Amino acid sequence: MDPLHHITLPAALDHLGGLTGPVLECARTKGLDEKVITRIDLAMEEVLVNIIKYSYTASENSGDITVSCGLSGSAGNRMFMIEIRDTGIPFDVTQKDPPDVEAAIDDRQIGGLGIYLVKKTMDLVDYQRQGDTNVLLLGIRMPNADETERL
Repeated sequence: MDPLHHITLPAALDHLGGLTGPVLECARTKGLDEKVITRIDLAMEEVLVNIIKYSYTASENSGDITVSCGLSGSAGNRMFMIEIRDTGIPFDVTQKDPPDVEAAIDDRQIGGLGIYLVKKTMDLVDYQRQGDTNVLLLGIRMPNADETERL
């Protein structure tokens, strides 16, 4: 991925807009429509709030989150990519079992719907643990090869 935007801010709800806003603006400049941008916003917010609330323990509440975005792939297969990094507790979202969305609400297990939503709204969700860093990649396909090539 060739980074188009890169920012690091403290893992705090006060910084949520500072982490998502520039990525959404970058997606707009690359020609993604508002429906797709809404999907990106929803997925990013879910991931970032989970990191802020659960990734850093009380003794590590001063952790940072780094967000980068850019384009990846070749003509006809371009993706708008978002990379989210934190040094909190390891958590591989790709290994989380999907919730039983057919079960009655009273019978459902608490949690997991946000991750399910991220997996459903993004075309790519990939996790790696690199040393002491969680690296989450979110990708969404660009509209078409002709439009992508002009970007």
